[in-house]
Amino acid sequence: MKKQFLYTSFAILLAFGATAQNKTAIRFSQSITKDNAYKHLSVLASDEYEGRETGKKGAWMAADYIKAQFKNLGLTPPVNGEYFQPIDMVTYNLSKSLLTINGQPKEALKDFVVQPNNVTLSGFSFNANEVLFAGYGITRSDYDDFAGQDVAGKVVMMFASGGPTQKDAEAPKDRAGMIAANTERRSKLNSLMERKALGIILIDPSIDNMSDEAKLRLAGNGQLTLKTVANIAKMQTQKGLNVVSVNTATANEILKASGLTVEALKQQITATTKPATKLIKASVSASALKQEVKVRAENVLGFLEGSDPKLKQEILVVTGHYDHIGLTTSGTDKVNNGADDDGSGTTGVLLIAEAFSKAKKAGNGPKRSILFMTVVGEEKGLLGSEWYSEHPVFPLENTIADLNTDMIGRTGFEHQGKADSTNYIYVIGSDKLSSELKKISETVNSTYTKMVLDYKYDDPNDTERIYYRSDHYNFAKHNIPIIFYFDGLNQDYHKASDEVSKINFSLLAKRAQLTYYTAWELANRAKRPLVDKVDNSTNN
Repeated sequence: MKKQFLYTSFAILLAFGATAQNKTAIRFSQSITKDNAYKHLSVLASDEYEGRETGKKGAWMAADYIKAQFKNLGLTPPVNGEYFQPIDMVTYNLSKSLLTINGQPKEALKDFVVQPNNVTLSGFSFNANEVLFAGYGITRSDYDDFAGQDVAGKVVMMFASGGPTQKDAEAPKDRAGMIAANTERRSKLNSLMERKALGIILIDPSIDNMSDEAKLRLAGNGQLTLKTVANIAKMQTQKGLNVVSVNTATANEILKASGLTVEALKQQITATTKPATKLIKASVSASALKQEVKVRAENVLGFLEGSDPKLKQEILVVTGHYDHIGLTTSGTDKVNNGADDDGSGTTGVLLIAEAFSKAKKAGNGPKRSILFMTVVGEEKGLLGSEWYSEHPVFPLENTIADLNTDMIGRTGFEHQGKADSTNYIYVIGSDKLSSELKKISETVNSTYTKMVLDYKYDDPNDTERIYYRSDHYNFAKHNIPIIFYFDGLNQDYHKASDEVSKINFSLLAKRAQLTYYTAWELANRAKRPLVDKVDNSTNN
């Protein structure tokens, strides 16, 4: 009975992969150290790299650095003999934006702003001799700025935000609230254009004292996008918003002939809680044009061929994004270094690549092939990983999993001050497509690193939508199992204070080791992770 129990227990252990530590895997993990992590991150997140913004000098410098590391490690350049995968990325910038009030031209980025992303490829132009002031542009049962009004063919002027009640005026308190407010505003504008409004003028007091940083963001630069047939077709059919945002002084110029002011109208609506909709006599004309601008951007790929003649056709991908958000014009520190986001993850990829390269050179290379890939454009909408997923260098059907490291060098808010603050990692998405992958991950962790694995962000009701906010998602969309390693949001997220000096390099190295050991298991086990689940969630 006892003997049978031992055999049965051993069989169960084998089924779940709970085996003794692999001494060979441990041997080649020794180069994943805090000192080696510092060596890379101190370069990638230095001021010299200017925050690594996609399409800018700093990102190109980072790409060159990573390429040099891959070459020194002896990784194969898999993109037609090159390490760079060029991305067809463009932006559609404003080439012209004009606004004239009663025959007087106004100054762009001082008196008014046209958002490039609201303008279609063909641009817009409108001209009118009167303007319909429509308060806050609200239509609801207790208050309607458009009651009895036909907006077709009219230029409508309204406040960019707020409302007649104190509750309406409250600013969003969190990211979810901001998203909801932006969605509501977009819905208002779309509704007006669908009702054939000629144009829209938004009264936006934030333009009154707009910072140089804000002006830099709005100086004609549209959103980066991938130049694909689908995207071009979408933009060509997209309905534009003929919207001009004006500061308070410019709005008052429009209202002047009627003896009104922005402040007086606000007070009237607040005092009466009733609309103050009226036609204003004023000559207004506006126009905007766009032009396509090519943007240099590339993913950096290094390939390690597997040793098994059959299994080497299967590919494990290890990713991290090397871009960040670039420079700011405010404050004394102008560089958003992005040490944690995602210099730490990029560093992790380099450390793991070095460990596997050493293993292969010593005759202990993985059975399956591994693609080490640092992607660009994550901060612009996961663009680099989207490009790879649509233009894969290796067939996606041969890709067994993606291990994605995005922020692995800090302690996030929820773990600060806790006993596990230097021994945890958020593990996201490991069971979205494969129940087996999560078991593999947990077994590897219990065997080697013994970290606290936090699954908070696997909750489908996560308001931060973290699962959808990094590059693994573009693999998951193609039914490829993923694990996303993440340390959580902290007080320096997307700020110039995300510096190398704040990185816990021992913790970064340990998290990279967890990723390495998981990669070792996936690259050497008999079968690829079974895809036995369907992820029905959507990114909305």
